[in-house]
This record gives sequence, C-alpha cells and structure tokens, in this order.
Amino acid sequence: MLLREGHPRATRVPEGAPRAAVPAVAGQPAGQELCTPTDPRLDELSGLATDGKRWFAVGDSAPRLEVMVLDPQTCGVADVVTADIDPYDIDPYDVEDLALAADGALWLADTGDNYRIRRNVALHRLDTDGDVTTFQLVYPDGPHDVEALLLDSAGVPYLVTKDIFGAAGVYRPAGGLAVPGPTPLQRVASLRLGPTDTPGGPLGLGSSLVTGAGVSPDGTVLALRTYTDAYLYAAPDQDVVAALRRPPIRIPLPGEPQGEAVALAADGTLLSGSEGGAPIWALRRATALLGVLAPAPSAVAGPARDHQARLPTWQPAAVVAGVVVGLVLLTRRRRRA
Repeated sequence: MLLREGHPRATRVPEGAPRAAVPAVAGQPAGQELCTPTDPRLDELSGLATDGKRWFAVGDSAPRLEVMVLDPQTCGVADVVTADIDPYDIDPYDVEDLALAADGALWLADTGDNYRIRRNVALHRLDTDGDVTTFQLVYPDGPHDVEALLLDSAGVPYLVTKDIFGAAGVYRPAGGLAVPGPTPLQRVASLRLGPTDTPGGPLGLGSSLVTGAGVSPDGTVLALRTYTDAYLYAAPDQDVVAALRRPPIRIPLPGEPQGEAVALAADGTLLSGSEGGAPIWALRRATALLGVLAPAPSAVAGPARDHQARLPTWQPAAVVAGVVVGLVLLTRRRRRA
C-alpha cells in the first residue's frame, strides 16, 4: 500500500533504540530476476508465499478473498483459491500480506489501515478447497497500519506495524483466536529498521517501513522487508519474539518500485516481489548468509514494556519531506468506504 501522511501521534520508541542502519551482509551473492506477474489482479502484489513447487500471491485491496497460484517458471496464474462463500458475506477491507501454514492453509492479513480508522482488523484462514474462517482482532492501543504477517510453526500469527515515525510494533493474540472475535492483541516487541541507502521504493523513501514478512517452512528463519531491503533473523528455537531480539542480517533488494512481498523457501531461497509490474527476484541460499555476518545489535529494540520512552529526534526537513511525499502518494490511492 502507498505511503500515507504522517500520523499526528508519532510512535514512541525504546530509550536508547539504535539509529545506525544494519550493515549489508558481506559476501552476498548476486540475486536473479525470475519472471514477471502480468495478471492485472497482481498489479499491486503485496503478499507472497511458497511451498517449494508453487507460489501463492495476493494483491493489495482485492474486492474478494482470493489467492493466485503461480507457476514459478512463468509467473502465470495456474489456479485461483477463492473463498467458497457469497462475496458479500466477507468484504475484505485491505488484504496486505499472506502466509502459508504447515497444514497448507493460506492466512490472509486483512490489516491495512492507511488512515488508522479501523476499530478491528482481521485474519482470514483460507483452505485450498475454499473454506474460510475469519478472526477479528483488536489492538490494545488504537489502530495501526500493518502490511506484514509472521506465522510461526505453531500457527500463531504476529502482526508488524508500518510506522513512518519511530519503531514498528509487533503484536500477537493475547489468547486463543476466537470466531468471529474480536480477539485482543498484545504488543510483544518493538524494532527499528533502516534507514539505508538502498535504491527503490516510492520516490526513494521507505527504507525504514516494514512492508512484508515471511517465515521459513521449518520456522527457524524470519524475514522482514522494507521497500528496499530484506532482514533475516535466526530463530533456531522457532521463537518469533526471541528471534526479533537478535541482530539480523540485511540483504539489499534490487531497486523495486514498491516492494511489499517477501517469502522464504525450504531450500533457503529468498523471494521478493513488488507492485508496479516488477519481476520476482530470488536470492538462492539466502538463509545460509545468517552465518556470514554478526552485526552489532542495531535494529532490535526491547519488548513492549520498553516503549514508553522518549520520542526520537527527527530532522525537521526530513519530516516535512516525508509528509509532502505521503500527501502526493495518497492522491494516487483509492480510498475505500
């Protein structure tokens, strides 16, 4: 989803939260452009997952719950998984990310909220036969814009906010998911990414905004991405919160116009996708790079209890520029009722 005007309440970040960018991983091999999705339903590609043989892709703000099954050789749509219900029974507001569960179910994060006006957000569990279950969720501290979903090996979802100011928040259900809910969420971590000098993104901005996420099939590696870079976190114990407290490695992505999709394959391949008709990009054995670099702890902040500290210091010119660009981009974004 496009950038929005800065929210009047800047997100508070943990005291002492690092400001230096994570250095790019040393010795990164060259990535490869694979194929380009041409189906108009993926003009705003925002979520990507893979089972090793197929790719699953979702477009931003689709009017119904549907996932495109892509042929990795051509990026052509080989199948479509659609909710087997009257489309008026579930009107997704803004699906932003996609995760593939161990049982083959597809989880859609209906969590986009550019204007921060939604009282509840939702996760939709979509089986390949079309059965769908919707879980309404509510934040403990007001609305957030979220474009990233992490689904751990036990099937617990984590939402990572997209915040223009300050740290991103990481939320998970406070208890078991209820149908229809809403299930209360709890903030379990905060983190900062970027800024970096990697090219790409809307008008060159967004190297600090979390726009997508993925988990390796075995649950031992997490991926978060911004418009410009991917960050990999080791999770040897499959613990998402513990992983996000470890220093990540940073992998610069190939100058995508508006990159919001990321996935990890079982063989360690990192897949990256963007809105705007860009090719799917792959970095083979990306997860093996976790052993190449041990950066200083510069991206991970503390748990939720630390986020009552002082506001970050921002350069006024940078803030003004970001708000102006956000306003320009907002005029290009349709607003749903």
